[in-house]
Amino acid sequence: MVSNMQNHKDASGRFQYLLFDLDGTLTDPKAGITGCVQYALHKLGIEEPDKDKLEPFIGPPLADSFQEFYGFDEEKTAQAIVYYRERFSTTGLFENEIYPGIREMLAHLKQAGRTLAIASSKPTVFVKKILQHFEIEQYFDVIVGSGLDGTRTRKEEVVEEALRQLHRINMMSDKRDNDRIVMIGDRKFDIQGAKLFNLVSVGVTFGYALPGELEEAGADYIVESVAQLEELLNG
Repeated sequence: MVSNMQNHKDASGRFQYLLFDLDGTLTDPKAGITGCVQYALHKLGIEEPDKDKLEPFIGPPLADSFQEFYGFDEEKTAQAIVYYRERFSTTGLFENEIYPGIREMLAHLKQAGRTLAIASSKPTVFVKKILQHFEIEQYFDVIVGSGLDGTRTRKEEVVEEALRQLHRINMMSDKRDNDRIVMIGDRKFDIQGAKLFNLVSVGVTFGYALPGELEEAGADYIVESVAQLEELLNG
């Protein structure tokens, strides 16, 4: 296990509220996401046969990726997202694999009394279907994603709403200690979202972060496997 310990946080059993990213953290969505990006690009007259080149689409909002990597304007970006979801909603959604050990880890954390939440930039409707598909929805007290209408796509917006819902259902006190709240993810966006709310941040290297990305983002902890992640979160 690699630990930056930038703020000298102690993981020994204090982590109570666990906010998980989905793509690249609990599941490997590469086949579905890249296949749907290929489909959208094809519909727009662009051929990209190498799915590896489309890995950067895993994590950030779709609109940002189409604009950054293909220079689409707002109108073309909106159309690309329509095409993407055309395939994703029926096929790409299930071209996905849960990482080995994740289901068991979630069960152990729940049994240990932890409060679990999902904070994903993927639309909530798709997040719930994926969790149901892998039979892990029951472990989460709060599930927050983005809106199909393009709202709440930023990680910080998702984290804010997850915290709001946890507070609303009385799972947090008014004077909650943020050192007990953890954001777990595989990209810099997850770490940045955590830092904005002074949460503990945990980066996982088995997802889709570029080399050095999690370190540069300032993750409080970095783990290399699901087993190390469970060890950290369970203290």
